[in-house]
Amino acid sequence: MKFKNKKLEKLLSYTPGKERIENKPKIENQNGRRSFLQNASLAGLSLAALPTNNVQEQIEYVTQKVSRNSAPSDLKITDMRIAEIGGDVVFRTPIVRIYTNQGIVGHGDVRDGAAKEYALFLKSRLLGENPCNVERLFKIISQFGYHGRQGGGVSGVEMALWDLAGKAYNIPVYQLLGGKYRDRVRVYCDTTISSDPQEYANRMQERIDKGYTALKMDIGINLLRDIPGAVINGPNNSHDPYKYEYKKYNLTEHPFTRVQITDKGLDKLKEFLQVMRDQIGYEIPMGTDHWGHFGVNEAIKIANAVEPYNLAYIEDIIPWHYTDQLRELTQHSTTPIQTGEDIFKLEGGFEELIDTRAVDIVHPDPNTAGGILETKRIGDYATKHGIGFMHHHAAGPVSFLGCVHSAAATENFMWLEHHAVDKADWEKLVTGFDGPIVEDGYVKVPEKPGIGVELNEEMVKKYLVEGEELFAPTPEWDEMRAWDRLWS
Repeated sequence: MKFKNKKLEKLLSYTPGKERIENKPKIENQNGRRSFLQNASLAGLSLAALPTNNVQEQIEYVTQKVSRNSAPSDLKITDMRIAEIGGDVVFRTPIVRIYTNQGIVGHGDVRDGAAKEYALFLKSRLLGENPCNVERLFKIISQFGYHGRQGGGVSGVEMALWDLAGKAYNIPVYQLLGGKYRDRVRVYCDTTISSDPQEYANRMQERIDKGYTALKMDIGINLLRDIPGAVINGPNNSHDPYKYEYKKYNLTEHPFTRVQITDKGLDKLKEFLQVMRDQIGYEIPMGTDHWGHFGVNEAIKIANAVEPYNLAYIEDIIPWHYTDQLRELTQHSTTPIQTGEDIFKLEGGFEELIDTRAVDIVHPDPNTAGGILETKRIGDYATKHGIGFMHHHAAGPVSFLGCVHSAAATENFMWLEHHAVDKADWEKLVTGFDGPIVEDGYVKVPEKPGIGVELNEEMVKKYLVEGEELFAPTPEWDEMRAWDRLWS
């Protein structure tokens, strides 16, 4: 009988007493059939339960849950390919698949809206490597990530490496991170916008009726576009302040738009919040996002105006890299200030925000932040400084469950974003999860090896971006001549 696992093959071919040291007491020989079966019995397997007297078959029986397709120390990466999906199921998302010499594969998502080349560029640095050396490989590839969508390649590959490592050792990813603090992860979600405050509130009530216990609403100057006198120098004003500019409003950083909100505009935004609270009450935490592009003075004005509605947080009202302005806003408001979905890594990103207490809550997206372990590091560092910790997510179910492992393994975690509540086929993109992925506003932490699911390739094919193939070969990325060292 041949086994790919050489250690097990060696054990099966062992002859009791062959390696016994002369004059050594017989009882100390722990490698024989008797000792093996005694240990198996101590582990909860009764000898009477074994179906055969053949020693090889007995060993096969008691090791039946061990992955015989994987010898972790001999695992090597042989290929990496992409399947890019989009349409009605998810924001455009490239799915990474990493292949190995032992037949197991690992999956991760490049961040939604990012280019697949961010991941493919890393392939030549990974071929021939052992995917179980996740931290070492992360240090090799992390120099090629950056903030925003540019962190998507490194992060998606990192998740696929953890998926492979968990499968190789036959344990869930959270266990590789040191274990879990919770069996279920709490989810928050937003809903579709309506210009009618009551209709908007009704849609949020529907989320509560589905079991969600934390919500977010997009609210800002987009809701004021048809109200004369609500916004000064806004993108929809009749004189069009961007007529001769080289970039439009949505590409202009907040301090440079010179947008101001009038009392009339503030009253309308407060009406949305009042109707929302009248509908859902004050027991459900409610965060807010997409306020618009304007400077710190307007942000302070808004934060002070909405304090009566006890918002869970105001998200990304100032770009994350204006640390001093975020700190000024945080110091002038009792409403928690939050940012982080576009930040890559702890060092050079979250560290300064946390050290200076520029925000009350950090909100990394593991698909940008550097993957599963780096996001946990950010959460642990935030805990050390008394800063709240959440997860942003808007890609496919593979990385969503990767986020679940990160959240489960981090002590002080709040909520994970679910951006596909209304997309019926989103959960069907994967198989192997018992029951719905999200149930009553929570996700049960997967207990299967790796991230805990496999791709439903037929469903992935259905939503491939036009012109894309399902994990087509990528030999053009196998080799790359470059001197990657960052120092001389």
